[in-house]
Amino acid sequence: MRKDEYVDKSMLIAYVNKVLGTQRKFLCVTRARRFGKSIAAKMLNAYYDESVNSHALFHDLNIANDPSYELHLNKYPVIYLDASGFTSELTSDRQRVVHEMNDALSKELRKTYPDVPFEENDTLPGLLLSVVGHTKKQFIMIVDEWDAILREMDDETVIRQYVDWLRSMFKTSFTDRVFAAVYMTGILPIKQYNTESALNNFEEFSMINPGPLAGYFGFTKDEVQALCKKFKMDAAQIKQWYDGYEMGEIKEIYNPFAVMRALNRGKIGSYWTATTTYEGLKRYISMNFEGLKDSVVELLAGNAVRVDVGRFVNDIHEINSRDAVLTLLIHLGYLSYDENRGVVRIPNYEVQQEFERTIRDEKEWGRVTKMLMDSERLLADTLAGNAKAVAVAIDDAHQDNTSILQYNDENSLACVLSLAYVAARKDYTMIRELPTGKGFADIVLLPNRNVDKPAVVLELKFNHSADTAIAQIKEQRYAGMLLDHVGSVLLVGINYDKKTKHHECLIERLTQKVATNVAINSKCGDNSVLSSDQVSDQVVTKYSLSCDQVVVLLNALCEAIPAALMRQLCGRANATYFRRTTIQPMLDDGIIVPTDLESINSPKQRYYLTPKGIELLKQLIKQQTQSQKC
Repeated sequence: MRKDEYVDKSMLIAYVNKVLGTQRKFLCVTRARRFGKSIAAKMLNAYYDESVNSHALFHDLNIANDPSYELHLNKYPVIYLDASGFTSELTSDRQRVVHEMNDALSKELRKTYPDVPFEENDTLPGLLLSVVGHTKKQFIMIVDEWDAILREMDDETVIRQYVDWLRSMFKTSFTDRVFAAVYMTGILPIKQYNTESALNNFEEFSMINPGPLAGYFGFTKDEVQALCKKFKMDAAQIKQWYDGYEMGEIKEIYNPFAVMRALNRGKIGSYWTATTTYEGLKRYISMNFEGLKDSVVELLAGNAVRVDVGRFVNDIHEINSRDAVLTLLIHLGYLSYDENRGVVRIPNYEVQQEFERTIRDEKEWGRVTKMLMDSERLLADTLAGNAKAVAVAIDDAHQDNTSILQYNDENSLACVLSLAYVAARKDYTMIRELPTGKGFADIVLLPNRNVDKPAVVLELKFNHSADTAIAQIKEQRYAGMLLDHVGSVLLVGINYDKKTKHHECLIERLTQKVATNVAINSKCGDNSVLSSDQVSDQVVTKYSLSCDQVVVLLNALCEAIPAALMRQLCGRANATYFRRTTIQPMLDDGIIVPTDLESINSPKQRYYLTPKGIELLKQLIKQQTQSQKC
């Protein structure tokens, strides 16, 4: 595996080392398919296996610096069991799968330890006890795809036999004598029977509750940024397509399989979802549970949906409610779960496409399918400035979803519009309640990097007028901060009249090359900023941004904005790095000041331009203008 590009997840070993021989030595890690479970299991196998010398594999990884590294390297007999290998109809009598697994392990133990005086009729636990008694060494057992039998065999008798076998191995009086640790991986957490688990001695780390193992499965933001830099790929595109999973305190986890395929092929595409048919997703989102279809529509619109994850009993064959479906989709990787808020959302564009593809092929989705098909036309009419066609399309979207979404205020209108503009997600990032100018724009479509299209600001009104919506965009300066970032902005004002039950739309286009914010002239000062005529060269060094980026940022800072928006405008992903290399130097130079001087880390903190910053912006614009003339 290390002959290919390898992202270092070796500190997982340090955690397992820490629990060896303790009451916490039973670990069950569950993640969606192709999230690195098997690679991690094989890494543990290579590290602990006493039959090989693995120094060459691990000496340059992070684990080599851990105090426990030498203590446990190649010190244990390891039993590695891939349970999925026993579920194929071609290789097994499916009714005897548990017996075949048990027999295979027994035969290999006898073959591996020919000097141990086994009894002829010894059971598998008896064989293991004999080996431990003879060698004085405990086993480490690794079970990959532990739940394959539960997922692939809808036979309660076989499932019962398997669970009983697991319990006989890992939850009996002999277990502590035989195993130094047991590590299982799978997709589903351990199945619940009645009021307690059959294996409640296992500590579980799942997509819902990943605990301290959150960062060891899937790629983190920093890991992806390093890979994108090495492979010369656009990090923003990779994020849009493959990010979006939340694992405990780590809010940005990427699908590792899809990321590596995109990097190796040098092309963005649907890689993870292409590894299986959409039949599984179709089966679950088409189930006739109350509220499920409404929730899927909300998810397609980009909204978060509340879920009770306790309604799922960790059995793929026992789905009996909307919450159970949504929880299963978390485990399968189709939804991302925010455990602090108890909500789910579609994580990224790759999975969004899979939802759309599934719905398009299902007749019972009817009007939602039509709306998805009409969405591309709506976006095209919006970009063309065809306000009348846009109003008609939104009328249709409203009527198609009246039975699904309550429609009595601007928030409901925003939800319908988010769904109506779902086709925009291919080239745009859709942001609800974006802080811009003096307030919050209802919906902003921000073009992705390398997309030559205008930004779109949608302002929504309920029982007012489209003129009022356009006026608010201008008055609150919603579009001003976007102009230099994207070149042109469409102002789209939409009003819904409750009496006529029709929408009215107005569209205006703003274009502007370099920022010439009128606020600059009204706030001029005599503060000198840089003595050199080549202001831009010094700015690049001082603030770790290009001259164009500084102009965009300073122009936006004519109004107070948060650090997160500053970072977004500059195309920076790492908040700590951006604060250290850009925000703090600007504060030190007196270019910007915070709105809250007493609580610098307040979540409500904003920053705005000082007279010295305004003077710097004027100098940069002047220099850019001269360069353009030349």
